[in-house]
Amino acid sequence: MPASAYDSLISRAREISLVENSVTLLQWDQETFLPSRGHDFRGQQLACLTGLTHRLFTAYEVSEWLKKAADEIAATDDFEKKANLAHWQRRYERATRVPVAFIEEMELEKSRGHVAWTEARQKNDFALFQPSLSRLLAQSRELADFWGYTDTRYDALLETYEPGITTREITALFQQLRPSLITLLAERRRQGRPVQRLLGHFPSAGQMALNRDIAEALGYDFQAGRIDTSAHPFCNTSGPFDVRITTRYDESDFLSSLTGVLHETGHALYELGLPSEKFGLPSGTAVSNGIHESQSRLWENHIGRSRTFWERWGDDAQKIFPQLASYSVEEMTAAVQVVQASHIRTEADELTYDLHIMLRFEIEIALLEGQLEVAGVPTAWNELFQKSLGLRVPDAARGCLQDIHWSSGSFGYFPTYTLGNLNASQLMATVRKKFPQIDDELTLGNYEPLLLWLRKNVHAHGQTFTPQQLMIQATGEPTNPAHHLAYLRKKYLES
Repeated sequence: MPASAYDSLISRAREISLVENSVTLLQWDQETFLPSRGHDFRGQQLACLTGLTHRLFTAYEVSEWLKKAADEIAATDDFEKKANLAHWQRRYERATRVPVAFIEEMELEKSRGHVAWTEARQKNDFALFQPSLSRLLAQSRELADFWGYTDTRYDALLETYEPGITTREITALFQQLRPSLITLLAERRRQGRPVQRLLGHFPSAGQMALNRDIAEALGYDFQAGRIDTSAHPFCNTSGPFDVRITTRYDESDFLSSLTGVLHETGHALYELGLPSEKFGLPSGTAVSNGIHESQSRLWENHIGRSRTFWERWGDDAQKIFPQLASYSVEEMTAAVQVVQASHIRTEADELTYDLHIMLRFEIEIALLEGQLEVAGVPTAWNELFQKSLGLRVPDAARGCLQDIHWSSGSFGYFPTYTLGNLNASQLMATVRKKFPQIDDELTLGNYEPLLLWLRKNVHAHGQTFTPQQLMIQATGEPTNPAHHLAYLRKKYLES
């Protein structure tokens, strides 16, 4: 028997974690190997298990444990215990406002939404996804109403992914960033730099081999993970030593799968860097999506889109793909640093990427506030895209159907990608200040010093800090866009 109420909460949290991670394993299978006729039953499985975790956490005894645990640790200075208890109290407060039947129905709709989105994207037909998106949007509104909010429903949903930040703050941040990014883009275009491409046929088997070598060199443990193929790249944690990633392949462009693997490896390194002995507890869980995305964007962009990376990996790429032999390190670097508006967010360059996020944020707000009907999403998307990035959207697959997030009801997620970009630049600026020799190590392919610094300053803390407390702890200040803008200017205008 647990010795205290706090220990009882730990026991319940770990019990819930076992179920939740079984859910993530089923979701991984759903997006990789599940036979098409198995989706309906899989939805029932996911709904059942999600309902079970909800019941386990909203049980009457949890309320009693929370009250008693607060008394037990009130007089202590145990920072970790207090942080864990604060997270459990907030989770309990939100969870008890939502009926379990609603949770189960929403999980069923997410499963149906995934199937509908996959078919709609394959057939390039938004109408196939529209009914499911309408239901998921209605459920997201209802969920926000259950949770409660001050200014906008979006605040309630955003809290799920980035605790402590508001829609108003995100709006102000984007209003600050947009003109700066547009100015940088205009300056880059005036320079008239040629667009470098790496042309050829790149068989998937070769891409898989190169991706595996690079992921392993970065620190990804293949005894605790694997790389598979899915319609949309993702990272999935099913246990403290089971963190899987996926990518997708284009045999005319090996950089597409490579950047996807770099991105998802960043997520996986964070998950594998969390303290395994605290798995299932807040102190063993990633603090927020904005911090999580800082890790993926750091490895994808600051490492993978750098000259030092291609000085190390250019020869390996040329051995696997002999057609690359005619390209120099400078040309390979130029190919990953191309600045050119494109339709696909996951393949966007660093200067235009955040414009994709701002577009999605604007559409999500309009949908949740009832200012935009679901039927009008393709038209609104296309108009905003042409206005923001200057491109005509050729079809829905390369437009509003390209991302998986809405099919899982993940309204509120997208802004965390931009927060991730800002945090990544700030973290790297700090690393370079503390370790001026870091680029020499990266050129040699020695990624361990960088990974160890991230493990110590970011990964190890779990949720014991808030996202902004973590940034202050690691870098000396809260998230500051100036670091990202300085990074972009130096990399894309001054080099």
